[in-house]
Amino acid sequence: MATQTVAAPKGGVRVGVQKFGTFLSGMIMPNIGAFIAWGLITALFIPKGFFPNATLGAMVDPMIGYLLPLLIGYTGGKMIHGVRGGVVGAVATMGVIVGTDIPMFIGAMIMGPLTAWVMKKLDKAWEGRIKPGFEMLVDNFSAGILSGIMAVIGLLVVGPVVTAFSNGAGHVVEFLVNNGLLPLTSIFIEPAKVLFLNNAINHGILTPLGTEQALANGKSILFLLEANPGPGLGLLLAYSVFGKGLAKATAPGAALIQFLGGIHEIYFPYILMKPVMILATIGGGMTGIFMLVLTNSGLVAPAAPGSIFAVFAMTSKDSYFGVALSVFAAAAVSFVIGSVILKVSPNPVDGDGLGDATAKMEALKGKKSSVAFALADAGTSGPISTVVFACDAGMGSSAMGASVLRNMIKKAGFPEVKVTNSAISNLTDTYDVVVTHQDLAARAAPVTASAVHVAVDNFMNSPRYEEIVELVRASNSTAGQATVPAAEEPAEAATSGGGTVLARESVILNGTATTRDGAIDEAGALLLARGAVNAAYVAAMHERESSVSTYMGNFLAIPHGTNEAKGNITSSAVSIIHYPNGIDWNGKPVKFVVGVAGINNEHLSILSSIARVFTDKAQVARLENATTVDEVLDIFGKVNA
Repeated sequence: MATQTVAAPKGGVRVGVQKFGTFLSGMIMPNIGAFIAWGLITALFIPKGFFPNATLGAMVDPMIGYLLPLLIGYTGGKMIHGVRGGVVGAVATMGVIVGTDIPMFIGAMIMGPLTAWVMKKLDKAWEGRIKPGFEMLVDNFSAGILSGIMAVIGLLVVGPVVTAFSNGAGHVVEFLVNNGLLPLTSIFIEPAKVLFLNNAINHGILTPLGTEQALANGKSILFLLEANPGPGLGLLLAYSVFGKGLAKATAPGAALIQFLGGIHEIYFPYILMKPVMILATIGGGMTGIFMLVLTNSGLVAPAAPGSIFAVFAMTSKDSYFGVALSVFAAAAVSFVIGSVILKVSPNPVDGDGLGDATAKMEALKGKKSSVAFALADAGTSGPISTVVFACDAGMGSSAMGASVLRNMIKKAGFPEVKVTNSAISNLTDTYDVVVTHQDLAARAAPVTASAVHVAVDNFMNSPRYEEIVELVRASNSTAGQATVPAAEEPAEAATSGGGTVLARESVILNGTATTRDGAIDEAGALLLARGAVNAAYVAAMHERESSVSTYMGNFLAIPHGTNEAKGNITSSAVSIIHYPNGIDWNGKPVKFVVGVAGINNEHLSILSSIARVFTDKAQVARLENATTVDEVLDIFGKVNA
């Protein structure tokens, strides 16, 4: 009998603050591009900008007064209750906007999610109680009435409260600056970063206050309190010079990622394995802030991520020297303090604890981190529960790859690991491992930043699948506990929902095409003849092929349409064509072409069967020697009359 290990529930103030910070950043981060656009327009066209222009500068106030708060309110509402929540959240946000004369970001963070939450509760209350034909009427009027009421509440109640809070926080910042105490904030900010509490501070307080300050003064020091890459750079350089073992070997690469890429998270394990090193980043942070105060320097908008490129892009016209001084002085001080600490109490060459520190960091974060992959040699931590294959349409290539890896992971004894497939446009940052074609990896990475990313050159027989299985085995196996290989599941049916996905008339034993494009046309023609697609879908099959090859390996290609072309599919269908002499498919030999059109995953069962066949050399040989359509259908587990 298998034993299941149930993770202990996590709680505490830290976890609660982390979740709150993550929620706040979820409203701000998707709109950072809009903040940057406002910052660039401000830096260029206000009277103190690089190219003062009253006409173009007129965009500054409406963007910060209306556009940015509305985007935040909409995003916050959408996080709670989808597009419906976003709409009512944006309407309610208008109340706090018109009731104040300051940028109402905090008000938007309150009104957007709050209104969406109320809307969600109301929708749940009368779910199933509305008479047929009245659903749209109730939905529209309930949204309009609620959002109107919440807008009034925002204007009369929430707006004044948020204004008082903003004024109070502004006075605190002013007091710290005037009394030379602002550098002391590093004592709280640097440890908060390592504990993943920085989002609550940075996006909940510093960004709204900094934006308000930038509107009044043309720049703000607050944008650089948390985002300064100098302290982390100095820490990693200290490890590069005076560290030992794995920490010394990985620190130079980590320094490049942190300083140029802006991923501060990558230096957190180096502090967690020697906590006293937090003194280095605190000292560096305090130095950087002191230099900003000394030179009266600041940024015009948030620098996200905290890369040196983003920092200089958002630097005020009169602050380049001060910002540069802040970054590099912070790095120098952090390097000196870190070097002294490492010289006094060096780590041993072996067992320096970077892997354990990475595990500790991910435990603090509460999910898998991209740092684990960047520091892959340090090992992995925490069980892997979800793997997703992502391609352009999420219909063919990814489904085949998912089927192959799913079987490999099950055979390795980890049936609890869920392996799915998805279109890149539908990805969310909820997966442990993301597998993409190497040509699509750059599109998947930004929306799945917390996952381990694996890029392959084909989805059928990539050698990297063995690496993923080993990663699962290392992460999910408990010490001393052997895994039991799972029995192979029987072939899945090729039909679903009462319709035949693979039919006799969609199988051709000797295709006539001699080129890749001709083969796509031939496979598409079989789908057309079934009435499963229209001509636009066949054109989209060519479009998909021109962007990323559908070659799968083992003499197989599975052409299918783009994600945008799914509306041209009327029913799920698969066509199979054998080309005994082979076809040149972008330099790869292809003997079997499988055309794919799928709705609601009805085609996945036959694709799973195809994947099993083409990962078995004996079955591929049997398929090549098939002389009747019935033999082909039988190989895939079901004969359709």
